[in-house]
Amino acid sequence: MKSSNASHAVNRQVLADHVYDEILESLMDGRLMPGDSVSIDGTARDLEVSPTPVREALARLEHTGLVQRVALKGYKVAPVSTAEELAQLMEARLVIEPVNTKLASERMTEQTLAALGQSIHDLETAPRGPSFAEFRDYFDADERFHRLIAENAGNPFLLAAYNALGGQVQRFRLFSGVGITDANHAISEHHAIFDALRDGDAVKAAAKMTEHVSNVRARAVADAPEA
Repeated sequence: MKSSNASHAVNRQVLADHVYDEILESLMDGRLMPGDSVSIDGTARDLEVSPTPVREALARLEHTGLVQRVALKGYKVAPVSTAEELAQLMEARLVIEPVNTKLASERMTEQTLAALGQSIHDLETAPRGPSFAEFRDYFDADERFHRLIAENAGNPFLLAAYNALGGQVQRFRLFSGVGITDANHAISEHHAIFDALRDGDAVKAAAKMTEHVSNVRARAVADAPEA
């Protein structure tokens, strides 16, 4: 039987996650626009919660780059990222993710392969509509594939670097209004990485990850707004 303290901690986390999801959906669907202020107290009233989970959610969202903290003024929605900023992010991912993939290949287990396979299945079956509610499952499955590889590389420093970059990816979905446009390409590329990992070919797996991230960069830069 769980203690009351443990139950309280679980309930608090569920509430914090709910508030995070609500604010994230407002950001991704453009109900909160670039430059808008995000009031902690006002959001708390709208969601009928205390300010604490709102404050925690905004701190998490700051890590993604979706909101920015302004001294003495709270938070505001970040500007839409430019093609140049996106290219810089993807260059950093090209440094980290192929190495993660090579290391993960050398440590691959049946359990991890099963989880990676499930993430691809979820990617294939997820909706891809224009609203965040419609493409969130796709986004989560895509992120899970990359995170599983990073977490199984066995290098905590590379994982920390991945975590610092991974959150920023959400920023480049912001305000697109077009949903997922490259699903067929991305799914095919994930399959190619998975096949190399399943075959134990670390060099090929790393090369396929390089190819995938490079292709994602090209597709995303083509869709990104100019400075």
